[in-house]
Amino acid sequence: MTTVVNVTTPDEGSRDSPRRIGALRISDVLSLAGAVVASISMTSIIYVYLAPVGGVVGYFATAYVLFLVAYALLVSFDENMTTVRDRMVLVAVHSLAATVFVTLVFVVVFALIRGAEALPHLNFFTQDMSLAGPLDPLSDGGIIHAITGTLIQISIALAITIPLGLTTAIFLNEIPGAFTRFVRTIVEAMTALPSIVSGLFIYATAILMFGLNKSGLAAALAISVMMLPIMIRAADVVLRLVPSTLKEASLGLGANNWNTMWRVTLPTARSGLVTAIILATARGIGETSPVLLTSGFTAAFNADPLHGPMVSLPLAIFQFVKSPEPTMIARGFGTAAVLMIIVVSLFLVARAIGGQTVAKKVKARERREQWKRDVHDIFQAISASVAKTDGRMRNSLSSASRRKALLRIRQQLTYIRSRFRSKGNKR
Repeated sequence: MTTVVNVTTPDEGSRDSPRRIGALRISDVLSLAGAVVASISMTSIIYVYLAPVGGVVGYFATAYVLFLVAYALLVSFDENMTTVRDRMVLVAVHSLAATVFVTLVFVVVFALIRGAEALPHLNFFTQDMSLAGPLDPLSDGGIIHAITGTLIQISIALAITIPLGLTTAIFLNEIPGAFTRFVRTIVEAMTALPSIVSGLFIYATAILMFGLNKSGLAAALAISVMMLPIMIRAADVVLRLVPSTLKEASLGLGANNWNTMWRVTLPTARSGLVTAIILATARGIGETSPVLLTSGFTAAFNADPLHGPMVSLPLAIFQFVKSPEPTMIARGFGTAAVLMIIVVSLFLVARAIGGQTVAKKVKARERREQWKRDVHDIFQAISASVAKTDGRMRNSLSSASRRKALLRIRQQLTYIRSRFRSKGNKR
């Protein structure tokens, strides 16, 4: 007796296959587009017919909430709740990141467009405002005094902040204890310190108590008070991220704590420490209220931080935009564009300095050694070819022709050697 069992093979299309939650499909694009259209339509109906109130911010906030609701509803038709939650979080994170990026781009582009009237004038970068008034055209006056003042003040502030900030961060990481916790608490509290308070502190102590005149030095001290907590906090976090195994290996090889910190911890955290300096510089270079209280205001050029008022770019922007004259407002936006350009330039320089890690230095050294070996091999091959050619010419050419040919070969060889040396130096 034979028993026949019918085995039904499922179709290829009906087999369960794992869903790729992170992949972008056509249905996801259609769901996003449908949610956008639905949210705009519902928000328009609400604001026009049901609740006719004004406010652009409220309109976009309502549209964003309705967009998330509509998108979750559309995704739920084809996916389970786990996938719906994943899609919701993914869309929310990406949309908020895009909002921040668009806002940043809008601020930069808006400042550049509004300041485009003043930026093309060369005098804007080479003159001060001592001989120019609110009614003068943009062809008169400039902000060289503000640029110089900003660079001098931020340089003094960095000279104060970087040693103190790094020393304090090293102390917080290497000497734990009750006093360390107290210092860390004070630093964290000072990160939220209003800028006007730092200006008032320097004004009350350095200017009123110790008799320091309003000057670039006083403004730099106020900026340092604002930069120091940011520098300490960021450097503290970066030094904590250094693997403890590196320190233990250094101590196990016989190095003391100072050599371990100087030769292991700080080089490993170099990139992060440069980022901490950038964050502190970005905080201090754009401050207005501490500078307003401590530096005074002048329309003339002053490069002496110890005597006389010294204006900075944020303070110049504040003074320019207060005027109702269009030319002064254009100068204010042009000054804001110059301030952004200086900040970006300092950021690029700092990243170039901080990007030279130990691993990159080793790779660069290996590339140079490989380049030298390649050049040596090429010269060896050229010398062998020249010797072979010389042997052949001795039998076929006269002495004069042979000398001319060898002279041309030596000239070409010298040219090739110079080119290789120039490329090697560039590398």
